[in-house]
Amino acid sequence: MDYRTADDVAGFQRNLAAVQERIAAAAARSPYGQQVRLLPVSKTVPEERIRQAIAAGCTELGENKVQEAHRKWQALGDEDVSWSVIGHLQRNKAKLVAEFAAEFQALDSLRLAEALDRRLQAAGRSLDVFVQVNTSAEESKYGLAPEEVAGFLQAVPDYTSLRVRGLMTLAVFSEDTARVRGCFGRLRTLRDRLRQDVPDGVGLDELSMGMSGDFETAIEEGATTVRVGQAIFGPRGLPDSHYWPGAGTGAGG
Repeated sequence: MDYRTADDVAGFQRNLAAVQERIAAAAARSPYGQQVRLLPVSKTVPEERIRQAIAAGCTELGENKVQEAHRKWQALGDEDVSWSVIGHLQRNKAKLVAEFAAEFQALDSLRLAEALDRRLQAAGRSLDVFVQVNTSAEESKYGLAPEEVAGFLQAVPDYTSLRVRGLMTLAVFSEDTARVRGCFGRLRTLRDRLRQDVPDGVGLDELSMGMSGDFETAIEEGATTVRVGQAIFGPRGLPDSHYWPGAGTGAGG
């Protein structure tokens, strides 16, 4: 898919409007009647272009790599924008997330939950989190296996600074729309089943799924948050495999 690079505020306004129009059309086709949040993903984008995106209306931004996100948070401290870390996190980087992030979308182990909770407690902060689920069953991808999620959710309330908002997944990187759609449908079906016995304090209203190459399919399958980078900022120089394990070069984000 060809993506138009935005290099000024007007260009970002154009790209954002086009994405929002596609989101609205997909939501109208979805049988689930959900509101859809657009999370612009600014990975690899330099600070000066991010300022243009903020001026065009972006109030929150997603980043895969926590060090890159932390650096941008520091550089853009004068801007009114919140940061979501959406990529895999090593426990020794939990301190960075606890310092600045408003949201973390890749929670996939209790050891990481404990590390985040400890750092957040020390900072006097709390954090919205999504539990990452590996719906494609690819060994190269992070995330809990679907059968592990119920037990995981029962344990998460022990970490009181974490507020579970929903589930997140990456679909298989494929041109086969049916395979991609299957990943999204599995996450929605899992969420609907888990809702019947969710612990107090755990929310499962949100489904974060879909990127630039597949967000419309994700919305049709019930996505409430889509993580869109290239359709807003333009094509990246680095392949998706640099940010997402197992990714090809055109998977989105």
